Amino acid sequence: MNITELKELKSEIKQKIKKLQNEIKLLEKSTAPVAPQNSIGRITRMDAIHNKSVVEASLRNRKRKLGKLQVAMENILKPGFGTCSVCRKPINPQRILLMPESGKCIQCA
Repeated sequence: MNITELKELKSEIKQKIKKLQNEIKLLEKSTAPVAPQNSIGRITRMDAIHNKSVVEASLRNRKRKLGKLQVAMENILKPGFGTCSVCRKPINPQRILLMPESGKCIQCA
């Protein structure tokens, strides 16, 4: 990868990190415990608990992706960045832009 591609990739990763951090903040607010209340029925409470578990799963996935993006950001200037961890061939720059956290080429993924 040349310098221009690396700068573009770094900018893209920064944008994705910022977006994920904002999404994580919003999701964390939505994962408050569901308090038992007399004013809501049993079915409504079950729906609230189900929705909370869906939000928690989404939160875990976003935190995992954020961690991978942060690792990619740290490694972007290191030798070997953009090289498949399995076959050691260069990863297509379009794949890196789409999934910067991935360390494998399409064939090895």
